[in-house]
Amino acid sequence: MKVDEIKDLSVVELQKRLADEEESLANLRFQLATSQLESPIKVRTVRRDIARIKTLLRRKELEAAITETKKVKTS
Repeated sequence: MKVDEIKDLSVVELQKRLADEEESLANLRFQLATSQLESPIKVRTVRRDIARIKTLLRRKELEAAITETKKVKTS
């Protein structure tokens, strides 16, 4: 998943995708523990996708806070 694919999603969509990725990571870790995982690289890929989503969520949170602060100062 690329940042360009997810940066325009809403906060709700990002949270849903984050939950899906975390569930996927849990499944991959289970497969890794039971030696059923075909490609260990998938774990790293999913972890990085989770980090990207969390980064975008935090960025949107900070942008909302800045916007709120600007509204309060101008009022």
